[in-house]
Amino acid sequence: MGYGELIIRSYDAQNDRARVEDLERKCEVGPAERVFLFTDTLGDPICRIRNSPIYKMLIAELDSQLVGVIQGSIKLVTVHKPPKDLARVGYILGLRVAPLYRRRGIGSRLVIKLEEWFIASDVDYAYMATEKDNEASFKLFVDKLSYVKFRTPAILVNPVSHRMSRISSNFELAKLKIEEAESLYRKFMSSTEFFPIDIGNILRNKLSLGTWVAYPRGESWGHSGPNGGVPSSWAMLSVWNSGELFKLRLGNAPLSYLMYMKSSRLIEKLLPCFKLPAVPDFLHPFGFYFIYGVYREGPLSGNLVRTLFQFVHNMASKFKDCKVIVTEVGGSDTLRLHIPHWKLLSCPEDLWCIKALKNEESSSLHELTKTPPTKALFVDPREV
Repeated sequence: MGYGELIIRSYDAQNDRARVEDLERKCEVGPAERVFLFTDTLGDPICRIRNSPIYKMLIAELDSQLVGVIQGSIKLVTVHKPPKDLARVGYILGLRVAPLYRRRGIGSRLVIKLEEWFIASDVDYAYMATEKDNEASFKLFVDKLSYVKFRTPAILVNPVSHRMSRISSNFELAKLKIEEAESLYRKFMSSTEFFPIDIGNILRNKLSLGTWVAYPRGESWGHSGPNGGVPSSWAMLSVWNSGELFKLRLGNAPLSYLMYMKSSRLIEKLLPCFKLPAVPDFLHPFGFYFIYGVYREGPLSGNLVRTLFQFVHNMASKFKDCKVIVTEVGGSDTLRLHIPHWKLLSCPEDLWCIKALKNEESSSLHELTKTPPTKALFVDPREV
């Protein structure tokens, strides 16, 4: 049986929204041997890129059938490579191909078409993130399209309990004004890998709930502008309400999870003195907070980071819809030791792959990927 010509074009919300949502449902089939997540875009297929500076969704049609989609966004970030430390990068996400049309080169055609848009937009590098054991994605991007391994950050996930966490009385917490938060980020994190130059736009976005700092009680918070002072130990983070954009739902949950979820909730209700955290219900759509811009300094900074995460947990516990708190840190960053998380829900090694899109950048790509990563890594909440 023959097929017509594959047509790849830009997404049209008025004509394509329902068809893209139908394709997403068709692709809700995870691997049978492990748990996976479904994404509910709440009627907005481009919700995950809508807050980016520049973005595009492409769709693929074959014989008038929508058979594939891909999304991309562009921004300017810090990238440590000579002779400059800034680069225009394009992020690839949301690649979907209808199950009946796979293994026909549609996925690679979509990626190449998106790369053409990146090149026309003067992008230096394209990059993508996938699970380390996603064999199909690895073969497509690395083996076929010449992407190379770049970084392996850790995704840390902590469930939200309706029991409030105890905040240490040894520390002070304060919410910063947006201008002060931006000044701090530019002063202390602008050299961090993949730091977005438009950090101010992120902080001013309605989905960013605020930036908080923690420091030892008895010391004062004296930062005011780029030359202000900070305490001997301090930490800060910002909170992004991803649940306002899309919801998640657990698929292929094993029987052991169902039994543990029900029994833990029963124990929490009947025997609260044991203080055992109940496993949230992930089988129904839920929202989450994403923590970004985590920074610390000083001998007590580890405890201060933990205190800030406990504070965010208490914020989230007031909202029934928020079931987990998520953050992502550099693979070698010891910061992960101080962040509350469940190993069962977390991913110790996410995989970022990168590709140079300009001839003059190709020679520096080898040096960029082979250079030991900086401990810190800034993960843009707009790309979660």
